Amino acid sequence: MSIKKTIAVVSGKGGVGKSTITALLATKMSRFLNIGILDADIYGPNQAILLDVQAKQVMTNDGLIQPIKVGDLNMYLSTIAFFLKSDEAAIWRGPMLSANLKKLYSNTKWGSLDLLLIDMPPGTGDAYLTCFKYFNVDGCIMITSNSPLTLADNFKTKNLLKKLNIPFLGSIENMYKENQDSLQDDSVIDRIEYNETFNSSIFPFTDIDLENLLEATEKLLILK
Repeated sequence: MSIKKTIAVVSGKGGVGKSTITALLATKMSRFLNIGILDADIYGPNQAILLDVQAKQVMTNDGLIQPIKVGDLNMYLSTIAFFLKSDEAAIWRGPMLSANLKKLYSNTKWGSLDLLLIDMPPGTGDAYLTCFKYFNVDGCIMITSNSPLTLADNFKTKNLLKKLNIPFLGSIENMYKENQDSLQDDSVIDRIEYNETFNSSIFPFTDIDLENLLEATEKLLILK
């Protein structure tokens, strides 16, 4: 297994579009890079839905987890839903949660990846401590909105990243509206304007532009 760079996509508050933007960023970057998505959102592992993936993950003969290839793109998905039934919630305490996340990360047969994106659950719980202790994370991108509630929770998440010495690469302001004040924050590297198409969209996200984010990601991680 060879993974050049790993980015965790985080947010302190749910419902800000973290999973959708992870899928969107992976789709855009898979045009010129080999991309993996690790769906570590134990509370709502929805990447298979977002990417319109119908196949199920299977174990290989050597006991590893085979990631799912997404369409005809250079993109592969491994999801925590592998350990769950389709109608089952993850009712896991800390030790089991940590064990399954570590197993998903280390036992997935990724092959050679230029970039692995980890779709993290919202908040700052056990999943974060496990991810940043055991996974080789190069940095985090935070998804935010202009909501005071989101900003308050993301402030706590940024403090956690600082305490754990995880590089903070920048924020994406989602659901931005032209007639409202945008975030006056130097960490914002891209903004996605609010529209109903995006909020209900799934793969392949043909009408969404993230050029600023793509350029910033390449520059920050020296992928070129």
